[in-house]
Amino acid sequence: MIRAQCAMPVPSAPPEPARPSASDLALVEALQRDPRAPWTRIAAAVGTDATTAARRWDRLQAAGLAWLTAYVTAPTTTVGYVDVACRPDALAALTQELCGWPPVFSVERTTSRFGLFLSLAARDLDALDALVTGRIGALPGVLEVRFAVATRVYREGSGWLVNALAPEQRAALDDTAEQARLLVPQQWNDRDLRALVESLGEDGRRSYAELARDCRMSESAVRRALARMLRNHELDFRCDLAHVPAGWPVIAGYRLDVPAADLDRAGTAIAQLPETRLSAAVVGEGNLVVSAWLREPAGCPAYEAALAAAAPGARVADRAITLRMPKRMGRLLSPHGLGGTHQAIIPAR
Repeated sequence: MIRAQCAMPVPSAPPEPARPSASDLALVEALQRDPRAPWTRIAAAVGTDATTAARRWDRLQAAGLAWLTAYVTAPTTTVGYVDVACRPDALAALTQELCGWPPVFSVERTTSRFGLFLSLAARDLDALDALVTGRIGALPGVLEVRFAVATRVYREGSGWLVNALAPEQRAALDDTAEQARLLVPQQWNDRDLRALVESLGEDGRRSYAELARDCRMSESAVRRALARMLRNHELDFRCDLAHVPAGWPVIAGYRLDVPAADLDRAGTAIAQLPETRLSAAVVGEGNLVVSAWLREPAGCPAYEAALAAAAPGARVADRAITLRMPKRMGRLLSPHGLGGTHQAIIPAR
């Protein structure tokens, strides 16, 4: 008698998320250019009405395809970029552990011999040292850490654009961000202002009434505090999107050695490349950290050629591709890069 063999069920892969449409990407760029603009102004730029624009944005947020956050800027805190080498069997546990730390605002698993690339926020150098050598270095499975301190950021994610708007649509938006960047930042320590940053970090378009409720402040006090923080460039807004379904599945990271006399020019020129998401001068191994969003792995040589043209004297000291980014600017991400729960970025003290 032959008995039928029962086939073992094969777990199905999670369905791929829907891709944002061209009109969705245009809406994202409008919000990248002016994150808290009234819906009437955003709608005028993308060619729709305010109700439709707001409804489309709600749909994108609910699907995890795009989100808007706020955070204290690099000049008001100390930023470090850390590579962590670990035992292969410890990688998953370390990734999960570090994603839960508020000072660790971004986590990437890469092809480098350092399996993890972390972006950290700290109050000062002492706090950064304690976080890296005292806490991260002591985690089970960690074999080596390599870290650098940012000295100047030429571009980060808030300066990257999807480039989905036509020139006449861009003209409909007044870009005041660069004016704000020219002002001198100030430190802030007030507990109420920290609550304001945390509330905006979860949703950068929260109304003044919602912020007042979350922060237990009057609406007028919220308006004054936010206006001051923006005026002094203590706070930055960022409209982000799920990079995989949006069509940029490859994140390429580089450490460059640039002659000191050319560093500012090279960092600025690289920041102007449309693929560049991060261009930051650092003190560490290499003096320029660069990250780019690309359409496919085969795009890496072309981007490196663009790097060489933008910074002729630079040498690529290290390169890697990000295999997965489970956390970006405090936002936990799915394997497809969809935005999930937001965790407030609290600099280490």
